[in-house]
Amino acid sequence: MSAPDTNTTTEEKRHKPSILGMKAVLIFVAILLVGWLVWTVSAADAPDGAKAQIDGRTGEEVQTE
Repeated sequence: MSAPDTNTTTEEKRHKPSILGMKAVLIFVAILLVGWLVWTVSAADAPDGAKAQIDGRTGEEVQTE
């Protein structure tokens, strides 16, 4: 059942702190996600173990020692 008498202006004012809190949490989580992705990519090791590596820019074989 829905409320018979709603005043959207009053309801908007009453829920403003909660909505701001939810927005703050979403922004915080987005910052954490971006930070985690940057850290993961920067901490990754280059592929090793093969005598020949493929250059991702040109597709040519690069000899390694």
